[in-house]
Amino acid sequence: MGAYLVFTEGGPILVLTSCPSMLDGRVLGALRRRGVDKFIAYEVPVDLVHRIYGVPFEVVAAELDEGLDLRVLDFNGQHIFARLPMAALGSPVHYEKPTSGM
Repeated sequence: MGAYLVFTEGGPILVLTSCPSMLDGRVLGALRRRGVDKFIAYEVPVDLVHRIYGVPFEVVAAELDEGLDLRVLDFNGQHIFARLPMAALGSPVHYEKPTSGM
């Protein structure tokens, strides 16, 4: 399981994924279904996210165990930034959906 702070066109979200990478096709598909075609994601230590979010983390993690590839844990940017220390963020992963004709 991985935890990522994802900066999207609509604002930051904190997600959990069962996939090995944010660039995994299943993750990209799940984000596209949510209208996300471009993002910058930073990995966050899962144990830190678990400590900060507690029971909500456990509920979302259980949904991943049931076969879902990606779940949003928090979509309130102000709430995320108040809780997560920037020093805990890993290296950025960039993605932009390829456009036809370019």
